[in-house]
Amino acid sequence: MSLELHERGNHAVRTGQATELRRPVPEIRLAPVLLGGHDEIRLHPGPAAGHRDRVLIRRETERDTDVIRAITTAAFAASRPPGQTVPEARLIDELRVGPAWLPALSLVAVTPAGEVIGHVLGSRGHVAQDPVIGIGPLAVRPDRQRHGVGSALMHAVLGAADALGEPLAALLGDPAYYRRFGFELSTVYQITPPKPEWQPHFQVRILSAYDPRIRGTFTYPEPFDRT
Repeated sequence: MSLELHERGNHAVRTGQATELRRPVPEIRLAPVLLGGHDEIRLHPGPAAGHRDRVLIRRETERDTDVIRAITTAAFAASRPPGQTVPEARLIDELRVGPAWLPALSLVAVTPAGEVIGHVLGSRGHVAQDPVIGIGPLAVRPDRQRHGVGSALMHAVLGAADALGEPLAALLGDPAYYRRFGFELSTVYQITPPKPEWQPHFQVRILSAYDPRIRGTFTYPEPFDRT
């Protein structure tokens, strides 16, 4: 299973092949549905050289299902042999109809013209018996990569999870890339991945409701076992 690819070109696809990037971060707008009904908030990261996008991050709706599947397929296809089905797209569909689905943590990035160009998913995982968040897949349409859309989605899903009172989020990916979002190797918090060989790349981001008594083995939702 590999869920670390989200913006092909922003960092290398496979674990241990991260590249350092210097690229502008887009203006991020959070929809009121992510803010408990409050007015829309815009985050302005400050001056940056080069192109700068504007994106709205909002919750997935029913009409987004097909485009999310298409974006995920396109983003992950480069890491698969030609003609092979992209399991990450199937994974999202299976999670959507299962008990681990959290509607508030399925977020899309939308251009000012209303075009969906990226998606991130947070679903219900567990550390021992404690409920936590597992992040992934995260995908950006290939022609919109390298513009900070993936970073905007990651910041948004972490913020949304924190607002929901979740204690932590976990993912499998390249530590050199994800440390910019506050992730640390899970062993720092006495949390182990489902497979021991994942340990060098399995990471945790603690949130405001974190309880240090949460420790043990992380478990993904059942559909991940087929990815």
